[in-house]
Amino acid sequence: MLSALMEEIEKVFGMEIRRRRQKLGLSQEDFADKAGIHRTYISSIELGKVQVSIGIAYRLSEALELPLSTIWRNIERKLKSSEA
Repeated sequence: MLSALMEEIEKVFGMEIRRRRQKLGLSQEDFADKAGIHRTYISSIELGKVQVSIGIAYRLSEALELPLSTIWRNIERKLKSSEA
């Protein structure tokens, strides 16, 4: 059960990062440069294939010009709406 929840969180986190990146009009490459992370890692994050450390999550939020708390709030809303 916990494993399935973690996979869902990773998936929703990735979707939220992609949504915001696209809203800012950034390519994955530009976003990766801005965050100081390799582009292929950005792709893996957006696809929900990796667990992201808090440090990486913070770097992503800074590159997205959005507080990490806002990203998590959006994720929580999406997770709660998928439970209904």
